[in-house]
Amino acid sequence: MTLNDYNGVMAKRAATSVRFDDDVARRLAAFVAANPGLSLSSAANLLFYEGLRMNEHPGIVFRPGVTGRRAGLAAGPDVWEIVRALKLSKEAEPEFSADELLALIAGISGVHVALIKGAVRYWASYREEIDAEVAAAEAAEEAAEEDWRRGQRLLAG
Repeated sequence: MTLNDYNGVMAKRAATSVRFDDDVARRLAAFVAANPGLSLSSAANLLFYEGLRMNEHPGIVFRPGVTGRRAGLAAGPDVWEIVRALKLSKEAEPEFSADELLALIAGISGVHVALIKGAVRYWASYREEIDAEVAAAEAAEEAAEEDWRRGQRLLAG
């Protein structure tokens, strides 16, 4: 299950009665209003799910975006961006050790090695989700490059 599964109907749910304090209920209602398509129940599920993930992986936060909510480093980029940088660097420098790869990404990104390791741990737990985000970013880049090339061909005559 991914974060964006909460935007649709989930296959199986356990009925649980939960009472929220007035302030929490107001904040939840505001979250629902800001996220069309979510019900109070699906929003509560999403936020609990994210909270549990953040508890399991300190330093990870969740942020909204055009592709949906995604995991990111509290003091840095999205997890998928770190994972993609590591994969590309490993392809470019296959002889690098794990420590050398971490140091390279830290030097390029300005993100501390400990946070990069946290992103790797998160990826290890939610590999399918993060790999799908990497694939979507790569597909979007390829489509944008092809659009640019078509425009260049038009301008060239």
